[in-house]
Amino acid sequence: MLAGEEVIDKFPLVGIYGGTFDPIHYGHLRIAEELLDSIGLQRMIFVPSGAPRLRAAPAASRGHRAAMVRLAIQDNSRFALDEREINRPGTSTTVQSLREYRCELGENTALCFVLGIDAFIKIDQWSEWRMLFNLCHLIVVGRPGFVSIDDEKNLPAAIRKEYSVRHAEDADDLARQPGGCIYTARTSLLEISASHIRSLISAGKSIRYLLPESVSEYIKSNRLYTGNL
Repeated sequence: MLAGEEVIDKFPLVGIYGGTFDPIHYGHLRIAEELLDSIGLQRMIFVPSGAPRLRAAPAASRGHRAAMVRLAIQDNSRFALDEREINRPGTSTTVQSLREYRCELGENTALCFVLGIDAFIKIDQWSEWRMLFNLCHLIVVGRPGFVSIDDEKNLPAAIRKEYSVRHAEDADDLARQPGGCIYTARTSLLEISASHIRSLISAGKSIRYLLPESVSEYIKSNRLYTGNL
């Protein structure tokens, strides 16, 4: 070790939760809450996407989706909203945002990017996807009805190769380096989806108990999703 070189026993962990949040619901919020405790995150940053590259445009506008996230997390001091992708012109890419976070938070923070298994099994289609491992850990959470990655044969070959060498068995491993691991988190699988919520609204049915009341009232007052599935 060089004189004056800092030795870090454990890196502080910061969660980054990206998605369209169209709208945000209790499934998103419960996952974030459980990860704070099970992994030991200092905070969870919600990052609504602007214009996603690999999926259809969200039904609600950027401003509405950011406003709904703000309402949903307002009572949780460990949650934060970041509108960088909402405010960024053009197509959103995760790698660009993670580069920015790495510059802002420095090399002595472990960034933990949260994504669902449905997104992870297609991550090789993301822009500069292998660069993600130089910038963060990937925290993969289950989704109702989707395959498990415990059996690696469910993964495309390129992803399976990365998973086999990067898989972290223990959440404590995430605090030992700033990035590079893939961790499968066990969280509650609430049978709630944004697409189902939009369908219910379009059909004039109740969405009570699927998302925070503040978000439901916002949707109602702004007449969101009334004609969009």
